[in-house]
Amino acid sequence: MNVKSRIRMAAAAGAVAMGLSLFATPASADSETRQIVGVGSDTTQDVVNGLGNVILDPNNIPDNQLIQSYNATGTGSVTCRVGLPIARPNGSSAGIDALRNDLTNTAIDCVDFARSSRGPVDFSTTRLTWIPFAKDAVTVAVRSNSALNDNVGFTTAELRAIYTCTKTTHNSVTLKPLLPQSGSGTRTFFLEKIGVTEAQLGSCVNGTVQEHDGTALTDVGHIAPYSIAQYIAQTGGVVTDRHGATVLAKVDTIQPRIAGKLNTAFPYNRDVYNVVPSAKLNGGTAPDADLIRAFESIPNVNPALATTAEICAQTAVIENYGFGTVTNCGNTSVKAER
Repeated sequence: MNVKSRIRMAAAAGAVAMGLSLFATPASADSETRQIVGVGSDTTQDVVNGLGNVILDPNNIPDNQLIQSYNATGTGSVTCRVGLPIARPNGSSAGIDALRNDLTNTAIDCVDFARSSRGPVDFSTTRLTWIPFAKDAVTVAVRSNSALNDNVGFTTAELRAIYTCTKTTHNSVTLKPLLPQSGSGTRTFFLEKIGVTEAQLGSCVNGTVQEHDGTALTDVGHIAPYSIAQYIAQTGGVVTDRHGATVLAKVDTIQPRIAGKLNTAFPYNRDVYNVVPSAKLNGGTAPDADLIRAFESIPNVNPALATTAEICAQTAVIENYGFGTVTNCGNTSVKAER
């Protein structure tokens, strides 16, 4: 039994001793009672919360559900273990760094996996594994009452010019480009897709907003990257609706949605991941059966012996939150440091 299991079982025993039930209701996104704990990406927090509500813990210790996923934003710190709070990680990079810090400082014992809407950027080690589980895509959102909402959208070249501030107007509207907060996987991915580095951002990009929050677009000149899956889930009533008055724009003439669903052929499409310690996967130095069960699909030359990650079996849940499914769900070939 690992340290996390002992701590959680002790917490469960304490709750029972006080006459409390750990099994009466599902844990919320900010109340840790489950076996494996994740933090990080705003983009995937809701779908991972949803998956956590349907994936069961076979031994019912300390809860009958396996995955606990803390929201990227909220009130106060995150306390994943008894009396050991950490600053709430907001975004993919912050979540990955929290996981790395947990591995380096064993006294923390807090984070088991990180949600990430970006792939790795540092291949100096193989300490972490990026495990894909769904498909998303990113476009830009504009206000519905703006002349930017013209059903034509933007080209990649235009978006590059907008975010380097060499293009300052569009359809006679003064542009006021916005980006998600630093450390956001969506920010990293979007800038990569339009071919702009952080150093190349123009001075007109002077506002940062919480990612996928359309209520932050208050001016007709505002334009910001937006997860198509998040937009579908928000406007469909599956998650808290933050889209405000925004609409999604085409990019390079391609529609972001087809029949209300994610267009997986959209030019800025991406896999989204759960990042776990490589040592805790199948064949690692300290395999964790719960992490493997949740996230890792294990192929075998004998199909009868192959296993599918619990998260990969929940295709209906993944699609309900606006994401597309991926054939490489549960693949553990991508390894890096951060």
